[in-house]
Amino acid sequence: MRSHTLLNMSVDRRRFFKIGAQAALCSAFPVSTIASIDRLLMPKRSLFLFNTHTGQELDVCYYAQGQYQPEALKKINSILRDHRTEEIKPIHKGLLNLLHSISMTLDRPTRLHIISGYRSPETNAELSKKSKCVVKNSLHMKGEAADIRIPGYDTRRLRNVCMKLKAGGVGYYRRSDFVHVDIGLVRHW
Repeated sequence: MRSHTLLNMSVDRRRFFKIGAQAALCSAFPVSTIASIDRLLMPKRSLFLFNTHTGQELDVCYYAQGQYQPEALKKINSILRDHRTEEIKPIHKGLLNLLHSISMTLDRPTRLHIISGYRSPETNAELSKKSKCVVKNSLHMKGEAADIRIPGYDTRRLRNVCMKLKAGGVGYYRRSDFVHVDIGLVRHW
């Protein structure tokens, strides 16, 4: 425990000195130095995902030092792919940030179970024939929606958490035990 604390102090001290050195350079190169300090101070964003259809799991930092991490985004795109067609499309960064916000709002580290991420137009059309709940212009086809649940966490509570964020659409599917979230208009059903 003590070595872990010392390690954190060492990292914090190094970060402090690095920021101090950059601040000292600020008088000579103000704009670029301030931008680099901002990147250092920006918090990391991570996601812990589990795809319920493929069994794949991913724990990844997708945003660090003010930048999205390309390799992490590729891994996220893969785990949120259309599992029926294996088609992979880019997932909108706004959706990733929404999933991260949901995770951070809860009172414990959270592994999000992904029921559905990206959906190909073919898959969406097939699902639309089977269920009136699947809309023809689904944001899933744009990589802007996900259906999620959290093991051991009541989906009604999850719906309420998502609605309080007011970051897009929230749908509650009690029988299937999941919550739909998207980055479209703020609405709920």
